[in-house]
Amino acid sequence: MPGKPNLKSRYPYYLANKPVEANADLPVLDKYSGKIATRVAMADAKAIDAAIGAAAKAAAPMAAMKPYERRAVLEHCVESMRKRKDDLAYALCVEAGKPIRDSQGEAERLIDTFRIAADESTRIDGEIVNLEISARTKGYRGFVKRVPLGPCSFITPFNFPLNLVAHKVAPAIAAGCPFVLKPSERTPIGALIIGEVLAETNLPRGAFSILPCRIEDAGPFVEDERLKLLSFTGGQIGWELKARAGKKKVVLELGGNAACIVDADQKPRLDYVVSRLISGSFYQSGQSCIGVQRILVHASLYDEVKKRFVAATKKLRAGDPKDPETFLGPMIDEAAAQRLEGWIAEAKKTGAKILCGGKRKGSMLDATVLEDVPHAVKLNRMEAFGPVALLEPFEDFDAALATVNNSDYGLQAGLFTDNLTHAMRAWDALVEGGVVVGDIPSFRVDNMPYGGVKFSGFGREGIRYAIEDMTERRLLVIRDPV
Repeated sequence: MPGKPNLKSRYPYYLANKPVEANADLPVLDKYSGKIATRVAMADAKAIDAAIGAAAKAAAPMAAMKPYERRAVLEHCVESMRKRKDDLAYALCVEAGKPIRDSQGEAERLIDTFRIAADESTRIDGEIVNLEISARTKGYRGFVKRVPLGPCSFITPFNFPLNLVAHKVAPAIAAGCPFVLKPSERTPIGALIIGEVLAETNLPRGAFSILPCRIEDAGPFVEDERLKLLSFTGGQIGWELKARAGKKKVVLELGGNAACIVDADQKPRLDYVVSRLISGSFYQSGQSCIGVQRILVHASLYDEVKKRFVAATKKLRAGDPKDPETFLGPMIDEAAAQRLEGWIAEAKKTGAKILCGGKRKGSMLDATVLEDVPHAVKLNRMEAFGPVALLEPFEDFDAALATVNNSDYGLQAGLFTDNLTHAMRAWDALVEGGVVVGDIPSFRVDNMPYGGVKFSGFGREGIRYAIEDMTERRLLVIRDPV
């Protein structure tokens, strides 16, 4: 990749808007080579407590910022991040192992998310409530405005370390909430570059802290009562965090095992359908909360879809994510690849057939397709979070909907159909946070409400919807003079 940017040799954390080079205790690995790419300062318990205290002090100044001032901060971020897009993409490619062309796409989404937040910062409206519902309340008028909730705590995962950070940070600034952020210790660089950009602005002191830290020191992010909201994206540990969060509001996005249905009327567009299924199944080595894991195909099309899907899977180029031609990079670490390799072996032992893939070398796991996978095995019931897709035929559409619902998760589902009745029935029947018709469940635009039900969590991201969680309604009642 000619002219590629280089990472710094070390990165500070950010405490109350300021960079702190306290140490270089956190090595960040190049996920493809396994070598140390850079080092990051690690926050200790004292720094975390100081950051929360600073956020509490910043609550009033942040709330006092006018909408146009918040918008100006976000617009600065858009412009600065646009200039640093290549730096952000390269850092993401190295620290997450995401292929460079996909890393560039995520950097663009980061910019989009801040741009949407800039727009929404001046649209936080209230309402007029008609209180004159009877003679008793004659002369009373009601008004409602939304006010910032206060200091927020954010914990983000490794798989989208730019855009998932943006989906917490950008709406917090738009809403007027100071925050403390714990990025994944596996992929902290992108968040710290965002910190560099925020430090260029005139946000009140204490408005933000970005603190990579050890798990054993992270308790205050969850338990400290000075924090008024916890927004967590990650695995099922989120339910434990919710139980520890006390009185604060909690938003959880906890993944899924997304299904996609291919209806009987899709024969004329199978090339498109298969290409989208390939993208949804193996993008970022399947390490996406809405990656396509279960593919249900009408029996009349099953053999043809299977043939095309397996052939396309075998053609995927795996290797160094810095190579622009690479589609499939490494999983986040060898342990993750070993876990999924074991799940594949379990499925095979219980009767599943491996159509292609299934082999592992270090953290590289082949793009893998299976059929006849028993519904009771981990690969079918749990979140694979890797480059594995399961094929299954169906005869009856309602039975296919029931199969999709036969899951503890409910984040998003996809449906390829031209049948409007089937589309509406899926929207009514599927117990999911979202249903995508005409595309894969992996589709997401950064202004739409995004979140799940059941084990997939609760609450919604998408800038306007996150702002709603980060603000609360305040009522004003005025009685006319008697």
